[in-house]
Amino acid sequence: MSEIKLRTVTLYKDYFANFFKKQRQKVKDKIIWTFRIIETQKQIPTDYLKHIEGTDGLYEIRVQQASNIFRIFCFFNEGKLIVLANGFQKKTQKSPKSEIDKALKIKKEYETEEQH
Repeated sequence: MSEIKLRTVTLYKDYFANFFKKQRQKVKDKIIWTFRIIETQKQIPTDYLKHIEGTDGLYEIRVQQASNIFRIFCFFNEGKLIVLANGFQKKTQKSPKSEIDKALKIKKEYETEEQH
């Protein structure tokens, strides 16, 4: 795995940090490992990063640790920067609409602040 950073994972406010703090160490390690793939791979496999259909530039980082599945919402800024929004443990087939709506709200908040 190449260690040259092609993009930087960046946190926006404490949305993601609050989620991350609550996780077990093995889950935290897997999340960090997944971030490293996203930062260093030219083509990121959809197993780790996938666009959410029907949204304007919202993506989910996909993390699996044993039988636990986690999703962390993010979006790009100027092509290089990934801004992490909320995260949650996935328990159903589809990502809950409430979580997607929350991520879109955070994205809009970020974009509004960026314009000032």
